[in-house]
Amino acid sequence: MRKREMKKFEGLLNSKIDRLVDNASRPLGGQSLQSPKMADPNDRATLEADRNFTLRIRDRERKLILKARKALRRIQDGTYGYCEVCGEPIDKPRLMARPEASLCIDCKTEVEDRERRARAFR
Repeated sequence: MRKREMKKFEGLLNSKIDRLVDNASRPLGGQSLQSPKMADPNDRATLEADRNFTLRIRDRERKLILKARKALRRIQDGTYGYCEVCGEPIDKPRLMARPEASLCIDCKTEVEDRERRARAFR
């Protein structure tokens, strides 16, 4: 991959990290579960479900930040754009869609199939 392309992906990753960090710094919002206005159990349950959903999203965003930072390190060490499993180049359209991708589409599909089969046996 050329230097110009690497700079483009580096910019994409940095802007993604900035956006995710900015979003993570925002307060969760909502009222306290202990609020006297929440006397109704259904309202409290809804608020708790909403907060749990928001926390799950924040955790996914945290993991995405870590993946993006790992991709930036791969750019620096010259391994960016190559699959971590098979070593083949990752298609540029895939990297444009998910610049933090570390697996080619074939290896990622195989990993997802294994995960799906493992869940089926639980």
